[in-house]
Amino acid sequence: MTTEISKEYTPTRDEFAALLTESLAKDDVFEGSVVKGKVVGIEKDLAVIDVGLKMEGRVPLKEFGVGGKLGDLKVGDTVEVYLERIENALGEAVLSRDKARREESWTRLEKLSEKGEKVTGVIFNKVKGGFTVDLDGAVAFLPGSQVDIRPVRDIGPLMHQPQQFQILKMDRRRGNIVVSRRSVLEETRAEQRADIVARLAEGQIIDGLVKNITDYGAFIDLGGIDGLLHVTDMAWRRVNHPSEILNVGDTVKVQIIRINPETQRISLGMKQLQSDPWSTIEAKYPIGSRFNGTVTNIADYGAFVELEPGVEGLIHVSEMSWTKKNVHPGKIVSTSQQVEVQILEVDPGKRRISLGLKQTQDNPWDAFLAQHPKGTEVEGPIRNITEFGLFIGLEGGVDGMVHLSDLDWQKAGDEVIKDYKKGDTVKAVVLDVDSSKERISLGIKQLGGDPADALGKYKKGDQVTCEVIQVQENGIEVRIADSDLTTFIKRSDLSRDRSEQRAERFSVGQKVDGAVLSVDKAARRIAVSIKALEIAEEKQAVAQYGSSDSGASLGDIFKAAINKKRDAEDGEGDEEESA
Repeated sequence: MTTEISKEYTPTRDEFAALLTESLAKDDVFEGSVVKGKVVGIEKDLAVIDVGLKMEGRVPLKEFGVGGKLGDLKVGDTVEVYLERIENALGEAVLSRDKARREESWTRLEKLSEKGEKVTGVIFNKVKGGFTVDLDGAVAFLPGSQVDIRPVRDIGPLMHQPQQFQILKMDRRRGNIVVSRRSVLEETRAEQRADIVARLAEGQIIDGLVKNITDYGAFIDLGGIDGLLHVTDMAWRRVNHPSEILNVGDTVKVQIIRINPETQRISLGMKQLQSDPWSTIEAKYPIGSRFNGTVTNIADYGAFVELEPGVEGLIHVSEMSWTKKNVHPGKIVSTSQQVEVQILEVDPGKRRISLGLKQTQDNPWDAFLAQHPKGTEVEGPIRNITEFGLFIGLEGGVDGMVHLSDLDWQKAGDEVIKDYKKGDTVKAVVLDVDSSKERISLGIKQLGGDPADALGKYKKGDQVTCEVIQVQENGIEVRIADSDLTTFIKRSDLSRDRSEQRAERFSVGQKVDGAVLSVDKAARRIAVSIKALEIAEEKQAVAQYGSSDSGASLGDIFKAAINKKRDAEDGEGDEEESA
């Protein structure tokens, strides 16, 4: 008889795990979740936790925040733990209190972040670029720029102290949380500033502490809020740098000038607590009066002079020297120098005073005119040559100008100026001095007599003897004897006879006679014609030796005139011999 032995079915390990997982899932117990468990025992530094379904796991006591000691944790307590694995190689559940706390924190923090509420945490470590913060189980990153409103040199006092933070960013998938302590401080400060600003009013006088000094002013602590005292509101006088008046730590009395309710910025003033020296400026500094002052600042366009504390005037570069032009003011005056100035203009509205330095010195053009009246001969070097004349250096540091038209009587100025060069010493005559325009007019041609004066002794029809000085194709240039007058006889005036109207028949140095055609004193011209003289002599001969009805030819008339002239000359010779 065959006996069959029935065997009970035993599931494999994997099948058992799957069945267990399925069973646990029905009770919301699954890997990666936070479950409640009961402390069933404490073994040295471990707590034995029963999470149900006869599953137990061990969790280090330090994860319960008791530092390895029993503390308040005891058998029978119910705690929440994170189920990492249902069963490990030892058949125990793998549990973590830290991860449970982290999951709890993330859930709580996400809700707070959505509402924009602050969270409490502790800075416990320093890392690259910032610090780590414990947010009751969740670790967050605090960037260095978000620690405080101002850079913090020593983070020590802030470490391990519960503080409030604002969540800036959360990424649960990556496990990243970024927080800010600065935003909390700014919000708190803004609330404090709003309360303080509400208690302040423009025009109010208040004591403050100098907190910081910059190039443009000083920040004054008004008791929880800072106000700016600009350098221009420290004193009525010019202040180059706030450190001239204030030091960090000084207690000062200031007046609130302006409050911006939107930005909560407060502008302060110190000079407003003193009387304004500009209120009576016109009566105190009348135009034309002279005062002594101190040079406080030098710029490219002039120098500032302090007449009294709070009152400065400007000497424009054009009013610094009579003779030094295009020179930097720093080469004429220096900072802290005491100078005498003259009031030129006062504008209380714009708080400006125009001063003159050169006005306190003698006008060199007036002094020159006093020593060199018109017509005086002067001498000096040529300082500059321009297209319109020469500039000559004169006594007293002034220059005189010789215009092109005053270089020569006869020649064109643009031709004569080529004979001069810079540095040459020349003589000239003072023609005019205009002190208001700072001009001196000189003349070189006036050193000699005006050749045009000789024109007065000539009239139309006079016979003159000339010397040929140049022969040209269209005529000859001649100089009238016993004078400096020159003129040009054109080809048509060279002879009565057309065949003789040739310039080449004359030579330089040859003497020729002609008759004056015209005299123009205004244009300084005299016109001479050989042809006109020949015609005049012909008419004279006709009138003397012939008549219109005598029947004599023109040749006979000239022959008779020549013979008569010859006989007269012979007679004079006989008289001389008999004598």
